[in-house]
Amino acid sequence: MQEATSSRVEARLAELGLTLPSVAKPVAAYLPAIVTGNYVYTSGQLPLINGELTVVGKVGAEVSAEDAKAQAQTCALNALAAIKSVIGDLDRIKRIVKVVGFVSSDPAFTGQPAVINGASEFFGEVLGDAGLHARSAVGVATLPLDAAVEVEVIAEFE
Repeated sequence: MQEATSSRVEARLAELGLTLPSVAKPVAAYLPAIVTGNYVYTSGQLPLINGELTVVGKVGAEVSAEDAKAQAQTCALNALAAIKSVIGDLDRIKRIVKVVGFVSSDPAFTGQPAVINGASEFFGEVLGDAGLHARSAVGVATLPLDAAVEVEVIAEFE
């Protein structure tokens, strides 16, 4: 039996055909998210679905930019799950302050900003103006578990 939607944010996710996943288990020695003051800092979120990566490899080689953009959205959804785990209710989010996206990139690939738009556009679609944020999109040689994308988030809440 599916859990009842507990917030406006989760209702919006449902409208988009999405369900908030369980918090991804850390792959090393860290917490998925921590609170300090009125801010939540997530650890880097991989695009895990039910604990598994569905896409691996470098963007621009084994992974298309379009697939990587979808993976960035999955990372953002996982970040919302991590945020909820420490603040209890996603309606408490005042603003997504910063998104940092890492893209495992073929050396010739330069489309990291378009890939991380998968996360940025998702936050705007789900949270409206509260989802607009500062951002970095960085190409890297490799990511944990050979993931194509990783996203971390700083969110302010009340």
